[in-house]
Amino acid sequence: MSARSARRDRAEEPGLDEPCYVISVAAKLVSMHPQTLRYYERLGLVVPSRSRGKVRLYSPRDIERLQRIARLVNELGVNLAGVEVILNMSERMEEMQREMEAMRAALEAEVERLRRLVDERSRNLPTVLRGQLPSGRLAGERNEEES
Repeated sequence: MSARSARRDRAEEPGLDEPCYVISVAAKLVSMHPQTLRYYERLGLVVPSRSRGKVRLYSPRDIERLQRIARLVNELGVNLAGVEVILNMSERMEEMQREMEAMRAALEAEVERLRRLVDERSRNLPTVLRGQLPSGRLAGERNEEES
């Protein structure tokens, strides 16, 4: 999954995706040289938005991603190929977590629907056991239409 598709998937948090920092400000925020940010963009590690004048604009989520890249490279010694793998796997795990949560909610709704159905059927059970249909007539009885 690319940084751009991750941005689309997280549209529920618009403030984090709002492009607002030019490259010089973004570079200062993450303690990197602007050329490093351009290099990371060429590699596809970060995909800033562009203004109409083609100026790179970084969002708070882009800044978080750059900080994470810096931590992986500087503190953990991960090379950029490893950074890409780690970021992609992390994004995929987050996506799978969201899918699991959606599936869990759907399953819980289905369990609740089935519980209501069982409750409804169990309320009718005593009449069925007495040989009476829910309509009130006896199970062996013919209705007038059948005669």
